[in-house]
Amino acid sequence: MSVIRVGSVGIGGISRGVHLPGIEKSPDLQLVAVCDIDPDALRYARETYGIDEAHCFTDYHDLINCPDVDAVDISTPNNVHYEVALAAAEAGKPYAVEKPLTLTSEEADHLAKVTKEKGVKSMVCFSYRFKASARYAKDLIDRGMIGKVYHVDMQYYQAWGLPFFETPLRWRFQKELTGSGALGDLGSHALDLVRFVTGKEYKRLVSHTGTFVHERQKLDGSGMGKVDVDDFSNYMAEMEDGAACTFRITRFGYGRGNYQTMEIYGSEGAIQYELDHVAPDTDEISICIGRANAEAHVFSKLPIPKKYKVDQMQSFADLINGKGDGMAADIFDGQINQHAVDAVLQSGETGVWVDVK
Repeated sequence: MSVIRVGSVGIGGISRGVHLPGIEKSPDLQLVAVCDIDPDALRYARETYGIDEAHCFTDYHDLINCPDVDAVDISTPNNVHYEVALAAAEAGKPYAVEKPLTLTSEEADHLAKVTKEKGVKSMVCFSYRFKASARYAKDLIDRGMIGKVYHVDMQYYQAWGLPFFETPLRWRFQKELTGSGALGDLGSHALDLVRFVTGKEYKRLVSHTGTFVHERQKLDGSGMGKVDVDDFSNYMAEMEDGAACTFRITRFGYGRGNYQTMEIYGSEGAIQYELDHVAPDTDEISICIGRANAEAHVFSKLPIPKKYKVDQMQSFADLINGKGDGMAADIFDGQINQHAVDAVLQSGETGVWVDVK
């Protein structure tokens, strides 16, 4: 295909902030249809992107079956990812789906199986794979610049769960709609980013998860509703070759916006990846390589070469057109990630190490 006609399912915050602007910016993508059960969301798409009434759907099956739609973009709440992506795969249409891939490993396994059988191209939107500093860090490790990886420490903090924000009982706080809380929302990104940058697989995990605020105001104002997912998730992982990893994930990081730090320590050097430290959505990389720097405890910030700067939705277009760089997450990366997420949840309940299957 030259220009790929995209139908987008779910016109919420991540769609409006990342997906739809990315589709509009790409010379290879054209937004032709949208689907949402909220009339206001459809109105937004009509007014902002000029989508005509005939291509505004409330049933995702109608969008997927629309002959004007070549590929499907999925930005729904987590509980709908599986069924929409499965319908797209069965229809033989490429799809991009938000993370986490599904609610359970069983769903992820089945979706991966059908996607493979149908020969459908897929992308799971682990968006931090598209941060230039993360790609730079991956390249340095791939080239052996820090030697054998011993330790990874990954921190991902947001603050909007804190009581003073008075965040109501959105779908992200309800297990039947989201699967898990901070873990699926932030921790799945962290799991994928560490795996992406190091190139190593998870072997086993142990975790401590918990909830600070157990009730929140219902969206309809009818009273308080139960929060039944985690507000924080701290876990340790053993990776291939004995690499030891720690993860600290929370929505209660006072003063933080979308704050990430990933420190990677090897036998010949160290790398620090940062997001949101100096300005919102700004990523940076620092390194300590060489004995003189190690003995002086000196980390130096690196300018990031242009070649590492890529766009998520353009990467989806490139994947469909056979020009992908192989670094976007696909259905099988999402499947692996879901098994790791489930292992963290299981360990949080049992208090023991759990193998990642």
